[in-house]
Parts: sequence; structure tokens; C-alpha cells
Amino acid sequence: MAEKDAKKLEDAPVEATEAKEEVVEEAPKEETFAKSGKKSKKHVEEVKAEEERQERKKERKAEDAAAAAKPKGAKPVTRPLLERRGKKYQEAHKLIEKGKVYSLKDGVALAIKTSPVKFDASLEAHVRLGVDPRQADQNIRTTLVLPNGNGKTVRVAVFAPLDVAKAAKAAGADIAEDEEFLKRLEKGEVEFDVLISTPQYMPKLGKFARLLGPKGLMPNPKAGTVTMDVEKAVKEAKAGKVEYRVDKQAIVHIGLGKCSFGEAKLLQNAEAFFDSLKAQKPASIKGSYVKSVYITTTMGPSIQIENLYN
Repeated sequence: MAEKDAKKLEDAPVEATEAKEEVVEEAPKEETFAKSGKKSKKHVEEVKAEEERQERKKERKAEDAAAAAKPKGAKPVTRPLLERRGKKYQEAHKLIEKGKVYSLKDGVALAIKTSPVKFDASLEAHVRLGVDPRQADQNIRTTLVLPNGNGKTVRVAVFAPLDVAKAAKAAGADIAEDEEFLKRLEKGEVEFDVLISTPQYMPKLGKFARLLGPKGLMPNPKAGTVTMDVEKAVKEAKAGKVEYRVDKQAIVHIGLGKCSFGEAKLLQNAEAFFDSLKAQKPASIKGSYVKSVYITTTMGPSIQIENLYN
């Protein structure tokens, strides 16, 4: 018994000491922030967000590097553009000598020969000029009456006073009306290819600019469709009067007629166009006026023409 009591006395102080050594956990202190500066809450959050962003960036770079290290398959072979064309186009293209610059006469004859389509194709001219379309005096825009017409049936409308409209109707206009014409436009009816008007009637067409403008049908003095001589304008439009202008890339595009016209008539139309284009050369231009000339038929291969109009 004495030994047991002595053991109890020895254990008692140890238990008391262990109880004293128990650590009381303190509640976590709330993080304090400054109102502004590097220790503000906003700045601390921004720093953490930037660190996370940089970490994600490193992960993406590692993924990209791993993807780049993987072996790739064979690079797809892209066929030349000519090989992707139709058989008829390829056969027509063989008739054109590579790198050769043709005379206008030979080019017109070859263009007719290389037309690959069954319908009556149009002959087109595409001329790159050395002008700056942003300059007002170099923004070329004019009209031309082709000697043999352009082969298209043109529907001409005239918006003018009744007496002028009657004369225009007699001259061949398809539509020649006064106030009735405005009612057609209000309904969205655009059944014409050329619109001719007198100067005093132009303000009435102002509210239809959004309808006519995008289609290129708004009358314009430069195009000869705003005039007092309406009868003459109608006859010219019916005879094959065309308008051409330089685009933003300084290129002029124009249709010169149908292949069914034959070589002689198409050559006359082409010569008339180039003479007109030469007459439009701005006085302020420096360097070459005409840089390159190509002709082609609808869906046919292009043919380079020698530059005789500088």
C-alpha cells in the first residue's frame, strides 16, 4: 500500500505540469489595410490577381511548348490556282503565251478565242493607273459612248416635268413620269438601269438616296444623268453610253461589249475607251499614268496588253 501511495504522489505533480503547458489557441487576427497606397486592400488584391495571371501564363507557355514538341503530320500540299480551275479554263489558258505582252488587236482576238463559256461573254478591260484616288483632281470619273454599244439592253427612266417626260418617252425612255415616279420609289420599285433627271427635280430625289445610291442609280452631273437636254441623254444611254471610274485601288474596270460583236467592233470600242482614258490624264500626276493593262472575257483567263497610252 505504501508503494502505491508513493507512486500516486510522484504522478500528481507531472499531471499538474502538463495541464499548465496546454496552449490556448488564439483567434486569428484580422488583416488590416491602409486607406490608400501599396498596403491598401485594392492594391493587395491587384497584386494577388497579377501573380495568379502570371502563373496561368507560365502554365499556358508550358502547354504550348509541350504541344510544339509533339511530332506533327505532313504539311498539306496546296495545288496551284491554275490546277484548281476547270478543264475548259485550263485548255484556254494554254493558248496564252506565258510572260508575253500582246498588242491590243492581238489581245482582243485572243480573248475571244479563249472564252471558255457557252453563253455570249463580255469583253472586259482592267487598267491599273498611277493616280491617287484620294486626291480630288486624280479621282477619275467620266462617261463614254461606245461606237458599237456594250451589248446590253438598258432600261432608262426619266424623272422630269410632264412636257420633258413626254419628249423623253418619244426619244426611247422606258419610264418617263413626274410625281407618279416618286410613288414607285416609295414602294421600293426600281425597274430601270439608268435614271435621268433635270436639275430642278433633284431635290425631290434626296430622300431616296439610300435606295438609289448603293445601286449606283442616283443621277449625277459627272455621269451626264443630271441635264436639261434629257432627250440627248436618253439617246446616248440607249446607244451604249457607259460610265467608268477609278476605284480605291486605282484600277478602272469597264465592259467593252460582247464576244458576238466580233474582233473589229470590239477593237473599235477598246480604242475609244483608251482614247477617252488618255484624255482624262490629270495634269498633277507624276510618273507613269497607266501602269498595266489586262483584258479578259467573262470567266476567261486574263491577257496582258502592251501599254501605249502613257
